[in-house]
Amino acid sequence: MSTQSGLKRNSLSAFSVVILVLSAASPLIGLTGAVPVASALGGGNATPLAYVIVGAILLLFAVGYVAMSKKVTNAGALYAYIGRGLGLRFGLGGASVAIWSYTTIQAAIYGFFGAVAGGQITAWTGAEVPWWVCTLVLIATVQVFGWLNIDLGVKVLVVLMALEWGIMIILAIVTFATGGAGEGLAADQVFDFNAVLAGGGFSIAIVFAFASMFGFESSALYGEEVRDAKRSVARATYASVLTITGFFLLTSWSLIVGYGPSNAVNAAGAALESGNPAAYVFDSAATYLGPWAPDLMSIFVITSIFACALAFHNGISRYLFTLGRDHVLPAALGRTATNGSPRAASVTQTVSILAIIVPFAIAGADPVGTLFFWGSGIAVIGILMLYIGTSIAVIRYFALNKDSETSVWSRVIAPSISAIILAIALWLIVSNFELLTGGTREFALVLASTAIIALVIGLVLYSLRVKHLNPNAAKDLAQEIS
Repeated sequence: MSTQSGLKRNSLSAFSVVILVLSAASPLIGLTGAVPVASALGGGNATPLAYVIVGAILLLFAVGYVAMSKKVTNAGALYAYIGRGLGLRFGLGGASVAIWSYTTIQAAIYGFFGAVAGGQITAWTGAEVPWWVCTLVLIATVQVFGWLNIDLGVKVLVVLMALEWGIMIILAIVTFATGGAGEGLAADQVFDFNAVLAGGGFSIAIVFAFASMFGFESSALYGEEVRDAKRSVARATYASVLTITGFFLLTSWSLIVGYGPSNAVNAAGAALESGNPAAYVFDSAATYLGPWAPDLMSIFVITSIFACALAFHNGISRYLFTLGRDHVLPAALGRTATNGSPRAASVTQTVSILAIIVPFAIAGADPVGTLFFWGSGIAVIGILMLYIGTSIAVIRYFALNKDSETSVWSRVIAPSISAIILAIALWLIVSNFELLTGGTREFALVLASTAIIALVIGLVLYSLRVKHLNPNAAKDLAQEIS
């Protein structure tokens, strides 16, 4: 197989990057998997507020993130940003955390897919299919698309996104237009900030709100492939955060109106107890759109999960590609096929996810209670660590590199506030992590600590590989702080 050393230049537009980012957010996964859990376990009718809060936090983080994207164009994204600001050692620590976090959220997605697809096959045919069989089929399908041109994958994602976003927006509009259950809009309950101050269970809603918006930062991963990267990454980042926030606010609020604020939390809890949290959304669709809607929506959930899994697969592959190109990992990972796809990194990503999925399958584990809950929680902790590290790196980068074109707000004030708020959010989530894992406090801390272990592995990897790093890559990342 012929190979080359670079990703395919100018193969993506800003719109293409937005599609890749929104696919990673996968709204139907968030609505059918995250919103019922968040509502039943602590968010209550204020769950939509969690998405607004997280959206505001991410917009604040995006200010410094976008400022950095205009100075650094690298498929390693957060790895490169942290490396530029805090040094290559911490950059590699960040890369290790990023790979682990994205891999765990992908494992969560695959586990959720197995449960949903298996359940739908049983409903349609009566045949019992193990969840892991469905998951393996999805992994194989994602791998095929990982070999192809990324722009082909984008074309497929555009169609899938239009279908899944479209049906949920239609459901929300119809629900609001008909008055739902007749109990009003319940705006006072949806925007109840006392629920936020109460902490505890509301942190579960915050966890899943963050998990539902993961991937927006992946806009920078495609900086080497997008046209006019300096402007396209910025546009894609802001557009993605605003779109995702608005979507989840509208749709999660419509579910409360549809069930009625007096019954919405109980309905979410009943769906969760049944083992099919998606029923919370499907039953509402049947009521307001008709009996045909749940079957169609179940298909869209499956295609939505495919879109999400493919988006994260592409993102992780680009991290591995960058680390291979920089000679942190084997150099073979840093080569691409003639079509510009990082095929070796793509296959490596698939092997790594199989290493996680197979033991759960052998153990006969509940994919939602283990893979979905645990993977989502670990990923939230890891990504928040990366956001905090990136905010600090932005401040230091611009302190060492005077830039009159970048405002004080973008290079100092916004990143500083962002780092503080994100640190508070991280503390709140870790303090209540056992509510998500369903186990003991000790077990919850073990799961949470895996993000710290990933960071340590990255730091150690730097010490082991520093003499073997690609000189150009090392110079590119280190020169700004030398």
